[in-house]
Amino acid sequence: MKCDICGKTPQFGHNVSHSKRHTNRKWVPNIHPVTITIEGKPKKMNLCTRCLRSQHKQARASSPSAP
Repeated sequence: MKCDICGKTPQFGHNVSHSKRHTNRKWVPNIHPVTITIEGKPKKMNLCTRCLRSQHKQARASSPSAP
């Protein structure tokens, strides 16, 4: 999967054991399907948790706060 905002995708590398044997492994971003409101319209997107957190902070900052 891929984050629709930042473009994070799985990354590949190696597990390295104590004997220095290299085996393939994959780091997968934490992607969640969410519905967010963009310009007043709901839109389904796949977001990583970092972008989801940033979107939540932006939404709270732009909303009028209660006195």
